[in-house]
Amino acid sequence: MELMADGVRYHIEVTGEEARPVLVLLHGFTGSTATWKMAIENWRDYRIVAIDLIGHGQTESPPDESRYTMERQLDDLDFIFKAMKLEKFNLLGYSMGGRTALAYACEFPDRIDRLVLESASPGLKSEGAREERRDRDAQLATNIVDGGLEQFVEKWENIPLFDSQKSLPESVRKQVKQERLAQSAVGLANSLKSMGTGSQRSYWNCLSELEMPVLLITGELDPKFCAIAREMQELLPNAEHCIISAGHAIHVEKPAEFATMVMERLNGINEED
Repeated sequence: MELMADGVRYHIEVTGEEARPVLVLLHGFTGSTATWKMAIENWRDYRIVAIDLIGHGQTESPPDESRYTMERQLDDLDFIFKAMKLEKFNLLGYSMGGRTALAYACEFPDRIDRLVLESASPGLKSEGAREERRDRDAQLATNIVDGGLEQFVEKWENIPLFDSQKSLPESVRKQVKQERLAQSAVGLANSLKSMGTGSQRSYWNCLSELEMPVLLITGELDPKFCAIAREMQELLPNAEHCIISAGHAIHVEKPAEFATMVMERLNGINEED
């Protein structure tokens, strides 16, 4: 389905019956609703609402970079949820989508039943770190537009964060690459500049106020985000941190294990029970 939010046409994929509990999915940078395909097959008890974030997938990529700020993305999402009459729901986000999901939960806590954050962070704590990251992202954004999508994707899939994906079956790697190549260069560049980790405000101070159950999932081969999740868990009142033997994109590398873990937690089943 398509919905207009403040002049931008969003692409949304909905599966499952209306009577079922809702799970909203937010993908990562260079991703789209297609990234969830393997995991969704294991979530038949839920109504799944997968959204292409601004500048990604089949959602529009406006030329105005100010349209991509985290604040405006959150407003767009809230408009979409209200238009779809989603009063209370579960929210799952991966990487950039995890930052977005956490930001949404901080701004609209009463709307979230349970929050699931895969390889996500609350942003950078200091303005110095944010400024340094903004400079790096601005340079990368220029490279995407000037050099083209193909050369960017070639470099992007070879950064250390995705080393573990090199051992995936060729068919899966091909699918991930096709998803990245289907993006808009302008959309990715503007997303980096306005919605990147250096551009959004830090949500570290918000964590202690989030009372809903939060599941933090990280990959054992992704030590940076494991450390971030451990620090987040200490601040969150009602959080669990689970580590799966995978890298950054757990839902791609171990889709069945990831999907089972999410469903068990959403259904309120704990390993101790």
